[in-house]
Amino acid sequence: MKKSLATIGGARLPVISVNTLIIGSGAAALNAAVCLHEQGVEDIAIVTEDWEAGTSRNAGSDKQTYYKLSLAGELPDSALRMAVDLFAGGSMHGDIAYIEAQNSARAFFHLVELGVPFPHDRYGAYVGYKTDHDTRQRATSAGPLTSRLMVEALGREVGRRGIPVFDGHLVITLLTRGREDSRKVIGAVAIDQKNIRKEGCGFVLFNAVNIVLGTGGPAGIYKASVYPESQLGSHGLAFAAGAVTQNLTESQYGLASLKFRWNLSGTYQQVTPRYISTDARGGDEREFLIDYFPDMGRLATAVFLKGYQWPFDPTKVKDYGSSLIDILVYQETVLRGRRVFLDFRRNPSGCGKLKEFDFRLLSPEALSYLERSGALLPTPIRRLAKMNLPAIEVFKAHGIDLAGEPPEIGLCAQHNNGGFRGNLWWESNIRHLFPVGEVNGTHGVRRPGGSALNSGQVGSMRAAFFIARRHGGKPPKVRDFLAQARAQAGETLESARKMVDPKCRDSGLIARTRQEIQERMSTCGAAIRDPEKVRPAVGAAWSLLTRMRKELKVRSVRDLPAAFRNLDLCLTHALYLAAIHEYLNRGGKSRGSYLVLDKAGVKPGAEMGEEWRFALNPRPSFVDQKILEVSLGRGGQVVKEWVDIRPIPHEDGWFENVWEDFREGRIIRKEE
Repeated sequence: MKKSLATIGGARLPVISVNTLIIGSGAAALNAAVCLHEQGVEDIAIVTEDWEAGTSRNAGSDKQTYYKLSLAGELPDSALRMAVDLFAGGSMHGDIAYIEAQNSARAFFHLVELGVPFPHDRYGAYVGYKTDHDTRQRATSAGPLTSRLMVEALGREVGRRGIPVFDGHLVITLLTRGREDSRKVIGAVAIDQKNIRKEGCGFVLFNAVNIVLGTGGPAGIYKASVYPESQLGSHGLAFAAGAVTQNLTESQYGLASLKFRWNLSGTYQQVTPRYISTDARGGDEREFLIDYFPDMGRLATAVFLKGYQWPFDPTKVKDYGSSLIDILVYQETVLRGRRVFLDFRRNPSGCGKLKEFDFRLLSPEALSYLERSGALLPTPIRRLAKMNLPAIEVFKAHGIDLAGEPPEIGLCAQHNNGGFRGNLWWESNIRHLFPVGEVNGTHGVRRPGGSALNSGQVGSMRAAFFIARRHGGKPPKVRDFLAQARAQAGETLESARKMVDPKCRDSGLIARTRQEIQERMSTCGAAIRDPEKVRPAVGAAWSLLTRMRKELKVRSVRDLPAAFRNLDLCLTHALYLAAIHEYLNRGGKSRGSYLVLDKAGVKPGAEMGEEWRFALNPRPSFVDQKILEVSLGRGGQVVKEWVDIRPIPHEDGWFENVWEDFREGRIIRKEE
């Protein structure tokens, strides 16, 4: 790594030159750094807005799952079987599914060697359990904080290897060169927030051969979100550079606590807590589920099944399925303006309309599970303490005692299955740009629980391997870099200077625009999608972006990071809504983790209103046979293309041929 200075727009700015710049400090980004260093690419640096922020470090659930190839037990498994299950989720390329499966064990044991405490028995067998959309027992867990333990282990290794970290740096621009069909990334512009008052608004230039983008999901565009508050996303960076996305329409939504953002999956639901709603002030308490279920057995079983059917799923709505609960929570909170709580102190009550809760009313599956867990205990909190005490302790660590305080809940955005397109080595259409982790959109309509963690580790490992074999050279000389980057960097600096106006009177503009973005997405682009609302929402999103680019002002340079974040989020939500609109225009219906309202469809339940009619995609359907790619063209137009889904490859696998290809370096092909 070399440091120098350059004059841009009359300001002397630091220039950091490295082979590879890793943007982000989550599990995928840190794994990319560690894997690069392991493979001899040591001229690297990590740049992050906040080392302690992000989803990996601050998210979890009752038993946060890591999905991998099954390594124990009598049930046979193989990479091909795992690839078939990933591919079966829909709108996922088969070769990517095969890579994520084939490299699963390698990525998992890399974490084990770094000290992540995944459990094994006395024989060394890493036993598993079945998660959602899982045909084998491929799931494992290190507890409620699995991803945090991963980040901590990878972070220790980053420190041990002496990899430089630029903390407190917000990347606001990716620098590129070349035309659309041959564009490549050459660096980035960041704001050093500790030195923002200094010359040049704290701008720092990074001169890099490669950039690994590991900035996580687009959390900041949602109002109802279980993403950590510190996670916002930086999709606008790559959108503005021309990177192509896929499956932006596909996200996961589920029930989560609001005060302390946490997925309420697994044992939180399997202990069958009581769902209650109140008015805005906490009065008028009601057990609202009883109005929509015919008997206590089906109500309590639906709550139990919500544990491992946690993501909202429109195929699990009818016949009093578990996802009917998500709709009812949404109806209470969003449409009726009430508050919903999960009460672990008492069992569900029939309130005179249904029978009182009794274990014998549960389905055989639910009753057997609780019985085998030794959890046939009087109250939900006692059952939870027996089955998963850490699930109680994680709330207690955040000031909530589940034994005395029911957490307030909502239907929240949790994960984006889509994101930026990568090839077999996770390289974007923007050459030398490698999106990894959630910002990379490898998954489609559905995915097994915990598969995103596997994908992030495999993808970052693949990117590191490719960089080490193909792009491991020195960065350009600073003068050559500036010849290509000076104009772009100068434009970014000039736009920042124009935004700063000490006479600006509207100090609440940033907060209001953020609120508008989030409310629009949570109303039109989340779990419940009304085509009649989506169409005008797209136009409103682009109008807001145009207005912000012209009118956004801040009183002080200290507010510049927030202003740039809002511009990023505004562009992001506009493109996400454009993708949703295109999907609906092509006849797309309910699938994955969202429900599309359809007047010609069916009601989720007999007791639901007419406005809730919906339909699933017919089979076959155009939208299920293609993948939607969306990008931003040079002129600012939205480019939309439906591409064929690539099948799972079936290679010859003859050892001598593979050995020769490996020795000669032919496993990396030019077209990939």
